[in-house]
Amino acid sequence: MITFAVSKGRILEQTLPLLEAADISPQESPDTSRKLILPTNQTDVRLLVLRATDVPVFLAQGAADIGVVGKDILLEQPDSDLYEVLDLQIARCKLMVAEPESFSAARDVKGRLRIATKYVKTARQYYAEKGEQVDVIKLYGSMELAPLVGLAHKIVDIVDTGGTLKANGLRATELIMGITSRLVVNKASMKLKHERLQRIISMLSDAVDERMAPA
Repeated sequence: MITFAVSKGRILEQTLPLLEAADISPQESPDTSRKLILPTNQTDVRLLVLRATDVPVFLAQGAADIGVVGKDILLEQPDSDLYEVLDLQIARCKLMVAEPESFSAARDVKGRLRIATKYVKTARQYYAEKGEQVDVIKLYGSMELAPLVGLAHKIVDIVDTGGTLKANGLRATELIMGITSRLVVNKASMKLKHERLQRIISMLSDAVDERMAPA
């Protein structure tokens, strides 16, 4: 049995057409089913629907063989038991630094710059590479609130359209990196189930190439 883990939401929505191209389709709609394990038309493949941050954990622990997760999550949870085998070029967004529109470092920062984010490792590395010493405050959500109530000076977060930032009086100022979703495989599974997994990887790779080809 091949267990394929995928994140809920936009990643799942954009992964399903690629799976269809690889002749893998869930037998129940992920949108309406309350099940977290979905059988597919392939009797040896099942889908596991998880929170994004849990996908690498299930893979690393061998509870899933292959999965799709955003690069932002992988950067925060590096694991030697995983292969990142393919950039699926889906769920595009940007990891950025944002600050209040009225922010002035000279006026507003006394001591170290405070950064609020759930991307702690990435933020620390980014500022270390810039040679800046900062205090990183880990939050799990509502990042935009942190500068508004004085918890932090800036935030590091995923930006899609920028609408949420604008609605809260923030502006994106620095691009850390572009983010896409990646196909990841458990190393032990790749050895034990190589032929079947390689077939799935190849078909998904072809589907990505076809999707990205000029019209």
